[in-house]
Amino acid sequence: MTHNSQPLPVDPQDNGFPPVHFQTHFQGRMEMFAPGQEVDDYLQAHQGWFRRCAQPMQADPLGDHGYVLTIGKFGALGFDVEPKIAVVLEPPQDGNYLMHTVPLPDTPNLGYEVDFLSNMTLHQVNGDCLTEKSLKQFAQAEIPWPETITQVEWDLKMAVAVQFPGYIYKLPMKLIQSTGDRLLTEIIRQVSPRLTYKVQQDFHQEKGLPLPPKSGRYFQRVKPAGRNNLSQGRKRKSNLNLS
Repeated sequence: MTHNSQPLPVDPQDNGFPPVHFQTHFQGRMEMFAPGQEVDDYLQAHQGWFRRCAQPMQADPLGDHGYVLTIGKFGALGFDVEPKIAVVLEPPQDGNYLMHTVPLPDTPNLGYEVDFLSNMTLHQVNGDCLTEKSLKQFAQAEIPWPETITQVEWDLKMAVAVQFPGYIYKLPMKLIQSTGDRLLTEIIRQVSPRLTYKVQQDFHQEKGLPLPPKSGRYFQRVKPAGRNNLSQGRKRKSNLNLS
């Protein structure tokens, strides 16, 4: 399965240098103080929360299940970009909630290719596992604590291929590679936890429930065992595949 997009405002000229490949992988979890069906209903009605929770990113609707996201401005080594990608939130299948990139409409190949894939799964657990702090929150709000809560677990993979301006290729490839990987990881570190918190906050406010403590959110980078051909900077043709 490949979900590709070529959206960014970089130099569209092919300068004869190969694109450089970067990738990162994260996993995380967030608690929802409600049964799985309520969480499922909320997630599927993304038209009501996605754009609001994506802020400060700009999120413009794309069809019934998609959005065009303007991530923000990032740069390194004297090269700046303002990432823009198109994503689709697929209806759940077999308990899997997929979000992935699709090509931006009416946008030529501008020298950037993004392959993003996120998979969420819901796991119901007994409400007895609530922390003492959470139980106090329910008591103070005079709300009975839930018999079951839901843990939303997710896995996120992102790969990027960049056709840099010629002057970048004068730098050591090892420096380009390490800087790009670090920048991509930093972008995910900025965007993903913020979106997770806002979704968690929005859901519990909508339901009139206490917000889970910080320990109810987990986020960690999965360190690569080794680089595969996806990230070989000297490979001429880009063919990103996350599956």
